[in-house]
Amino acid sequence: MENAVVIDELVVTRGRRPVLHGLSCAVPPGSVTGLLGPSGSGKTTLMRCVVGVQKIRSGSVTVLGRPAGSPSLRHTVGYVTQAPSIYADLTVRENARYFASLYGVGPREADRAIADVGLRQAGDQLVTTLSGGQRARASLACALISRPGLLVLDEPTVGQDPVLRNDLWQQFHALAEAGTTLLVSSHVMDEAGRCDRLILIRDGRIVADDTPAAVRAATGTDDLDEAFLRLVLARENQEKVSP
Repeated sequence: MENAVVIDELVVTRGRRPVLHGLSCAVPPGSVTGLLGPSGSGKTTLMRCVVGVQKIRSGSVTVLGRPAGSPSLRHTVGYVTQAPSIYADLTVRENARYFASLYGVGPREADRAIADVGLRQAGDQLVTTLSGGQRARASLACALISRPGLLVLDEPTVGQDPVLRNDLWQQFHALAEAGTTLLVSSHVMDEAGRCDRLILIRDGRIVADDTPAAVRAATGTDDLDEAFLRLVLARENQEKVSP
């Protein structure tokens, strides 16, 4: 397919307050697309729309050729939230094997996922005894078990040390090379350069949707932090002169 995710004129409101303002963008298959922007910009809301758990006011979201949230997508879309979504009173291995049973795969797949996120030595630890970073990795392991076609990761590297962050990004690209599409959010702009494509968002609006190289070229700077600021300033100036 041409795109794994297609978002068309997406509008989301909470109460009377608009959160997403008619967003349109696409996520190419077999790639790592970064969804970046400051906290409160609408990244998590957009991801919830992609996995089909967010009520939308108008517009559409198509995932792997089907409407977001379709029952047929449940085993092909993996979602890792900011808050670890695993059982605290089970061990890492028990969690992984439980999710493996839900996906209809064996314990070998569960153990492979644990090893892939660097938790082999912590497999028999209760989740309550893990650090915050380890809990996040345990959640990621459970999402990887089904080998999803689309993996949606909401700030997966927060709280991880630099070595592990690097290992996780290497794993993300290995998954993409194997055919998985990844949508990865972050508010840390230095991670933008690790992505194949960027969707930069602020205040519920897209300020850029392009490759890192193209964003650098368009803004005349190699610093993606500075590039984001220049794009925001350009948009604000454009809005001031618009009738």
